[in-house]
Amino acid sequence: MKELRILGVSGSPRKAATDFVVRKALEYAEKKFQVKTDYFHLYGKKINFCLHCDYCIRTKKGCIQKDDMVEVYAKLEEVDAVIFATPVYNGTLSGQLKALFDRCRALIAKNPKALMNKVGAGIAVGGDRLGGQELALLTIHSFFLINKMIPVSGGALGANLGGTLWSRDLGAEGIEKDDEGLKSVYKTIDRVIEVTKLLKNNKRKEL
Repeated sequence: MKELRILGVSGSPRKAATDFVVRKALEYAEKKFQVKTDYFHLYGKKINFCLHCDYCIRTKKGCIQKDDMVEVYAKLEEVDAVIFATPVYNGTLSGQLKALFDRCRALIAKNPKALMNKVGAGIAVGGDRLGGQELALLTIHSFFLINKMIPVSGGALGANLGGTLWSRDLGAEGIEKDDEGLKSVYKTIDRVIEVTKLLKNNKRKEL
């Protein structure tokens, strides 16, 4: 079977806890499953807000804005599965990740099947144990559903909607202390790989 490709995206404007978790998740996937991983972070990047100008709808040529989303579009189309991670801001995902989601309208306008049947999972990092992680994950899952992706989680008993972590506002140090949170991430990665393999195998049989 062709090597699986997974993209991890850190939706934080800072190089801190969320960035650390994405790297841990990808490292886990590489070591356990020997998959090919790629990484994209939003800190220091220019991702403009969607203007809803409808240029992408009219022309089918992508977005009129040429910023760091150009790199994101290419990565999203190349991979089999995507993991979006976000810090929890005011009970939900970061504005930076939401801007990325909104700008994907141009990707779909250009190619309606660009994300179809790719597996998607979410990770949410909160400064509080119960700070809005599940609402953030539901918002990420909504993006998957809208774009015909296949959302997965780590399942019941610890990873209901995906990876949920408590940083205690200590950055990477806080994440390393959250054993249960890291377990939820690893369970989610296990499921991402399982479903992606099933999809790839079925596609191969059809051929």
